[in-house]
Parts: sequence; structure tokens; C-alpha cells
Amino acid sequence: MISARPLRHIIIDTDPGQDDAMAILLALASPEEIEILGITAVAGNVPLALTQVNARKVCELAGKPDVKVYAGCDRPLDRTLVTAEHVHGKSGLDGPDLPDPVMPLQEAHAVDFIIDTLRAANSGTVTLCALGPLTNLALAFRKAPDIIPRVQEIVIMGGAYFEVGNVTPTAEFNIYVDPHAADIVFKSGIPLVVMPLDVTHKALVTAARNDAFRALGNPVGVAAAQMTDFFERYDREKYGSSGAPLHDPCVTAYLIAPELFTGRHINVEIETMSELTLGMTVADWWGVTGRAPNALFMGDLDADGFFALLTDRLARL
Repeated sequence: MISARPLRHIIIDTDPGQDDAMAILLALASPEEIEILGITAVAGNVPLALTQVNARKVCELAGKPDVKVYAGCDRPLDRTLVTAEHVHGKSGLDGPDLPDPVMPLQEAHAVDFIIDTLRAANSGTVTLCALGPLTNLALAFRKAPDIIPRVQEIVIMGGAYFEVGNVTPTAEFNIYVDPHAADIVFKSGIPLVVMPLDVTHKALVTAARNDAFRALGNPVGVAAAQMTDFFERYDREKYGSSGAPLHDPCVTAYLIAPELFTGRHINVEIETMSELTLGMTVADWWGVTGRAPNALFMGDLDADGFFALLTDRLARL
């Protein structure tokens, strides 16, 4: 049973992505715990022209066309964009056949929306949920540093320690795409919660868990099963795993049921200089550097509890 907690007011910053879609669906299905102030799209898994469309497709799939979606940065701060169509397909949401969205894209730039929202809200009441590269957040902090102390918390899917990297030998994709943005965010002083590959690779959609999505019988459950059917082929081939890791829903699940996760408050620095280890999250898990902790870096999760929560909530949509 999930304990009652104060409502979390969040902005979801995302680059959908099948696992991003599942994270958004979980948030949309959890109004008792989560109020989505807006969804901001960033280039990452696929270019911005697709991520902003995909975010709206997911909202319409969930029957939530009133959620406001904003397009943000179409490239990293200081690098050429790297994308992941080889993982997510040409659309970023390959698997289900989702119609083009009818709901409008908001006119404001995502970075301006983030700034305006944090300035208008009571300080310490807005959580930023980062599911993709951190470009939008870093640019907002660079453009309006006054908003930094107003952020309640940033919950990030990114990085790794024991699992090391998934796009290079030492770097996880979201951090690698824009390491300079990640460096700004990790040095911001804002409370950080990080969901690295060490956790997300344990959130595997096995055949039985995927069957449970499909058995819901609603359009969301069927689409979720189709997305993970497509998504898992890459990880099966690469890692020999028993299913697709649902990276990004770990962020949303943490807001609803943080007791599903365990980790350590440690120092995490981002490598921005080395060609060999660019984008590495240098996580001081054992506390050997003496540097001040700046992130709650997760190391494990209750996978059965995670999938029970996710399946239960998808049934609501």
C-alpha cells in the first residue's frame, strides 16, 4: 500500500522514447500524487521535431489532451546532437500505431515556460523530472539563475556507476548527449535524485509483465505492450537480458513510492573534457574523494513492486 504524500507539482522534461512514454503515462495516471504543470520536449532519443509530437501523442493516448506541451532545445549546448533511432525506431515511438496529435503545441519555448513557472510558483514547490538530455534545464538555469533556489528537487534518469555506460564504454546516453548541460545541473546545488542504469536495468519488462500490460485490454495497456515489445529487441540483442529496461518510469515511480528505491547520498561529477570518457558520471559511491555529496544516487529497486504500481496505474487510463 502506498502511503499518502503531499501532491508533487512537476514539469516533465523529456525526449520520447518508449520508456519516456511509459513514465508520462504513469504520471498522468496518478493525479493523487502528481500534478503535471507542463511537459517540455528536448532533442535526444530522436530530434525535437519528433519528441514534441511524441509527447502529445502520449497525452492523447491517455485521454489527457489538456496537458500543455512545449518544444525546447533542438541541439545540445556545445555539441552536435547524437540520437538513438537504432534503439527507439525512426519515430522514437515505434511499436504501436499512434495517430498524429490533434492537441496544439504551445507557442512558448520550453525554457521560457520553465523559467516563468518557477518564478510564478511558491519557492520550493516545483519538481523537475528529467527523462532526457538536460539541455532545457541547463539553459533555463543559465538564462535565469534566480530560479535555481526555487526548485524543490530534480529527479533525473541518467548516468551509471557499476553499470558504467550504454552509449560509450563509460557514458549513459542522456548524460552523453549533453554533458555540458549535465555539468551545470549537477553543480547547481539543487537537491538531486538520480536514477542510473544500475537501477533502471533492474526494471525489466519480462514476458509475464508485458502480458500483464496487454491483459489490461484498454488502449493504453495494449500500446504499452506494443512499445515494450519493440523496445526490448535492442536490449535482448545487446545485453542478452530477459526484457526491456524501463529507464524513465523509475523517475515517476519515485515520486509516487520512493520506498521502492534504495541509494546513497554521494558526490557525482560529470566528465566534460576527456574524449575517452566524455559524459561519464563520476559517482563517488564509496566516499573516497572527500567531495561534498550532491545527489541521492540510487542503487537498487523493488522490481516487483515497481511493476505492480505501473500496471495498476495504467489500468486507470
